[in-house]
Amino acid sequence: MTIHGDHPFLPPESERSPVRRLRGRLPSPVGLWTTSYGGKRAGLTVSSMLIADGEPGFVIGLLDPDSDLWEMLHKAKTAVVSLLGEPHQQLADAFGYVAPAPGGPFRMIDWTDTDWGPAPVGVSTWAGCTLVTPDPPEVGWALQVQLEIAHVELGSDDVPPLVHRRGRYTVL
Repeated sequence: MTIHGDHPFLPPESERSPVRRLRGRLPSPVGLWTTSYGGKRAGLTVSSMLIADGEPGFVIGLLDPDSDLWEMLHKAKTAVVSLLGEPHQQLADAFGYVAPAPGGPFRMIDWTDTDWGPAPVGVSTWAGCTLVTPDPPEVGWALQVQLEIAHVELGSDDVPPLVHRRGRYTVL
């Protein structure tokens, strides 16, 4: 048996999408989008997002149309968008479905129920949001979901923000 550093299921670089490779070179914030509906919770790590300032402000993100998050967000019409920091890499991987989370990722940490959905305890910067368009446009292979920001919690800047670039986490 040989152990090597390459991912065993990735196609050779020459066969990968050049658009995806271009996107991967952009440093992106690591956010955790969570919602709840009918006593159930759903969440997803989202790095393809931006925040538009204004009155009101908006969070715009690209979501997988087949994700549990989108299915539940479409019903709930509200979500919490949390900005993850350096200590939250395992949480980001669990909600990104690239790392194991026995019992599900919501069992990894404690949560506070808010008017917009579950907010992770220990993540001090988050926004409570409302879904703007129930049928968002498709952009590439994703849905361009727009959330109106209704509430903002700003924590201290003591925790370096988690950033995703070329398939790896880093901090600023």
